[in-house]
Amino acid sequence: MFVRIKRIRKKWKITLVLGVIFLAWGYFSQADEEDRFVQTKTKNIILNLDGLDYSYQSEARTVDDFLQEQSLEVTDNDSVQPDLSEKILSGSRIYLQKARKIVVQEGGEEKEFYTLKKTAGQAVEEIEELNFGPDDLLQPEKETLVSDEIELVITHVEIRQEKETEKIDFKTIVNEDDEMGWREKKVTQAGVKGKKEVIYKVIYHDGEEISRKKVDEQVLESPIDEIVTQGTYIKLGKEDHSGWASWYDQTPYPNLMARYPFGEMLAANPWLPLGSYAKVTNKANDKSIIVRINDRGPFGANRIIDLNKAAFAKIASIGAGIIDVKVEEVKN
Repeated sequence: MFVRIKRIRKKWKITLVLGVIFLAWGYFSQADEEDRFVQTKTKNIILNLDGLDYSYQSEARTVDDFLQEQSLEVTDNDSVQPDLSEKILSGSRIYLQKARKIVVQEGGEEKEFYTLKKTAGQAVEEIEELNFGPDDLLQPEKETLVSDEIELVITHVEIRQEKETEKIDFKTIVNEDDEMGWREKKVTQAGVKGKKEVIYKVIYHDGEEISRKKVDEQVLESPIDEIVTQGTYIKLGKEDHSGWASWYDQTPYPNLMARYPFGEMLAANPWLPLGSYAKVTNKANDKSIIVRINDRGPFGANRIIDLNKAAFAKIASIGAGIIDVKVEEVKN
């Protein structure tokens, strides 16, 4: 019985060894057959190139062989799936996306990059070197489809809040004193400017400020009003003269403007002393003005005074041309 058991074990070992040999032969035989199939049989291949499908018949063994067969050069910037070394079978699908060159103008410099993205916005957002932010501007627009060697212009936009300390002007309060001469003026309380903190929203394009908008302010120190006492007493001569008043424009004459700045109340008169003052009253509306006599004239019939434009406009419309006035000499 013991001998019989040994014989059974021996037969079982032989059977097991033969089984392993058979399986190994079948596996490698199948692999060789498949390899021969890959190498020799004409295959139907689908190439998806930049999103579009194309059908080919090829005897290429690998993805790389197929792309070379179709004269499709692949660079490091391109995307290929499956891997170039992958074997292909009939019905295999190969995905190839060619990178496009983009030319970017940024900060006065021209830079070149390659991208697989479809739109201009996606392309610049993926390039860390460009540091393209959500507020930055792009020309053409972000939705523009990328074409090879497309030119893009980036404007970096910075929006920030800035605080500034600014002065607040004081007000001037004028009190009249009829006992003081009309040319006398006294500052009874000096004005002091205040301070405020102002917050601005400032927008910069490539570092250059293009807009500034006040968003808030806070008074730090209130201003102190200036108080001025102005005399109103006018001492007039005993005689007055009535007649026509005309006006002249000193603006076209630079030399005259230099001597008598625009806005000063000036007039020409035939008899009053140069440098003296006169009160001129428009008889039609009772408006009056005090002028300084700085010239001689006018010399027309019944014209007794020629006012400069600024003075004439205080008591009448410039369009009136001439007006009926009363002239009184001012003694103080």
